[in-house]
Amino acid sequence: MSLYFTKDHEWIRVDGDTATVGISNHAQEQLGDIVFVEIPEAGRRVGKGQEAAVVESVKAASDVYSPVSGEVVEGNQAIADDPALVNSDPEGQGWFFKLKLDDVGELEGLLDQGAYREWVDTL
Repeated sequence: MSLYFTKDHEWIRVDGDTATVGISNHAQEQLGDIVFVEIPEAGRRVGKGQEAAVVESVKAASDVYSPVSGEVVEGNQAIADDPALVNSDPEGQGWFFKLKLDDVGELEGLLDQGAYREWVDTL
């Protein structure tokens, strides 16, 4: 499995032609206590950079963008039922959705974990 990040603080873990998407630990720290999550429905098509989900905290609401194009195969009902999972395990059980990739070439240009951490340190 390969793990990538965007400069909008989404992460994407790729396994074959399927990917799991969530927000980074940095993002959840900046948002604070998450109180609501809206996940996409299975079957929805999303384009690279398109809004796919919503996360709301006590501080702000924010869109979650899809790092690549594809078809949503599953939304994480667990975080819809318990949004605090995004705070407690943002890069694990706090994932937002899974999708079937349209084009693995879209992964080019995303950051690996080391590059993302370095970039976050400049913020």
